[in-house]
Amino acid sequence: STAYGCRGWVLHHNTDLWRPTSAFDISSCGLWPTGGAWMCQHLWDKYLFNADKDYLAEVYPVMKGASEFFVDFLVEDPNTGYLVVSPSCSPENSPTGINGSNFAGITMDNQLVTDLFWNTAEAAAILGVDTAFADTLNTMRKRLPPMQIGQYGQLQEWFDDWDDPEDHHRHVSHLWGLYPGYQISAYRTPALLAAVKNSLIQRTDASTGWSMGWKVCLWARMLDGNHALKMIGDQLTLVDPLAEKDFHNGGTYPNLFDAHPPFQIDGNFGCAAGIAEMLLQSHDGAVHVLPALPDAWKDGCIKGLRARGGFVLEKISWKDGHVDEIVVRSTAGGNLRLRSYDELEGDGLACDEARQPILMHKRTLKMEEHVDANGKKHYGEIAGHEWFGAKGEYLYFDLQRPRGETFFVAKVNLETLEEEAFEFTCDEWSVHYVTSWDETFIVGDGGSPKSVAHSDKDQWIYRYDFPGTHKS
Repeated sequence: STAYGCRGWVLHHNTDLWRPTSAFDISSCGLWPTGGAWMCQHLWDKYLFNADKDYLAEVYPVMKGASEFFVDFLVEDPNTGYLVVSPSCSPENSPTGINGSNFAGITMDNQLVTDLFWNTAEAAAILGVDTAFADTLNTMRKRLPPMQIGQYGQLQEWFDDWDDPEDHHRHVSHLWGLYPGYQISAYRTPALLAAVKNSLIQRTDASTGWSMGWKVCLWARMLDGNHALKMIGDQLTLVDPLAEKDFHNGGTYPNLFDAHPPFQIDGNFGCAAGIAEMLLQSHDGAVHVLPALPDAWKDGCIKGLRARGGFVLEKISWKDGHVDEIVVRSTAGGNLRLRSYDELEGDGLACDEARQPILMHKRTLKMEEHVDANGKKHYGEIAGHEWFGAKGEYLYFDLQRPRGETFFVAKVNLETLEEEAFEFTCDEWSVHYVTSWDETFIVGDGGSPKSVAHSDKDQWIYRYDFPGTHKS
């Protein structure tokens, strides 16, 4: 209230042992005001992992306070009508040939405030509180600037198309929406994912150690395990602390500390997080087992990784690059949806009760391209799609029915637009139809079609309902 005349609380780029939250340090980073939004992402993520409503009730006031600040702080851009964070910066970077670092509508800010508003509104709904405030957040969220793809095929770092493909800056702040955020997806937003890849290629792999750790996570989210492993190898390059003083090359000291004089723990934690992302992901509608397994890791086993929804993967083992065994423990009960590149078998992958088709995840958004009056491409959110097909690896379905009940899947003949219907019976698998490459079909019940969908590649999706805490 003193610095900005706003409610709530705000955290900037820097803090220290005395925990100040005001803006300080140089303007190219010190004025960045969305540190609190990022901190709240961790609070929300912890709830997604533990499914503990008591914990959510404890941290909700913190999330609400951070949201209140941006409700008051956002201003309307006079040229576009978007609500923007201003002033702000893309920390420690500035556009080539532009004098200054502080602007409005920075991509990273848009991503962070989008997630903060969404998560806080979701938390309010789960707790049954603050309905009017949640409506305000949802309304304002829709007025935030969308992510944009620039002239070089990159994800724009700034609202204007100022990126330079020769800018090899260590920071990749505008890629926050892929990791640790969820807005960019290998399954839902292929155009934005391609833009992220272009941005990473233009920035190059060379960077400081902590940046390499972040890039491991980004390449894992892009399901490119081989490139993620390459970044880990770069980070593990031995650095002599007595001879090497250039902290822009990354590497690791003999004691395994990240080589960023004197040392930064971010590189160590980042690589560890990236390895976990290579072996298990749960942010995008399913618990994805071995999503980015590199070719070099042909055989292996990992124990104790946690997944959103309150699940513990007690064991994931693989042989010759394929799933061998999965042991899952539920700490909260409820539905488990597994995604795998391999066909799975097991007791528990059966439908036990009637279910209607539902969204894979409340965070599932379909991004659609539109062109503004100046011919600029934008990608914005479309809500309310119960079924979706995205160019990429997968198509998702929930097709649970009572055991023994028959339902049908109809493949569409694209030449004649006629349905070629065939039936399946619920007896063992929770999902009975496996899509084929480049296949369009409809799903329905008793001859009543529900929706048209399209698949670009083969995939397997499994669902299991946990009645309580136990192993399966």
